[in-house]
Amino acid sequence: MSYRFLADAVVLAHLLFIVFVVLGGGLVLLWPRLALLHLPAACWGAFIEISAGICPLTPLENAWRQAAGEAGYAGSFIEHYLLPIIYPVGLTRDIQFVLAAVVIVVNLGIYGWLLYRWRQLRAVGEGVGVAGGQKTTAR
Repeated sequence: MSYRFLADAVVLAHLLFIVFVVLGGGLVLLWPRLALLHLPAACWGAFIEISAGICPLTPLENAWRQAAGEAGYAGSFIEHYLLPIIYPVGLTRDIQFVLAAVVIVVNLGIYGWLLYRWRQLRAVGEGVGVAGGQKTTAR
């Protein structure tokens, strides 16, 4: 198998992971059990942005590119692939904090709404309703 193909596959997996981190909360609205995968992914994505860390997929991609006789690159996946499209000037700490904040705020909103909905469904399932401002138990 070609190292270039492997490196390209890592880029695709990396991009799909980022999309899942940012938009996966929407999928959790459809499939709540997906939260078991999405919450750790979102936490990891926010951590990498806040800590200015490099995702382990980036050095793996670079190693396979170099094994294929291509040049690797310095910096992160976002700096190399996404910033030229989104931010022509370059990635700054402020932008990284904004990206992390977007991930955190969007997901807090989604998971807060899911928790609210889950509590409502649980109350209905237990036969607890609200009538006249007081809880009543269905019989």
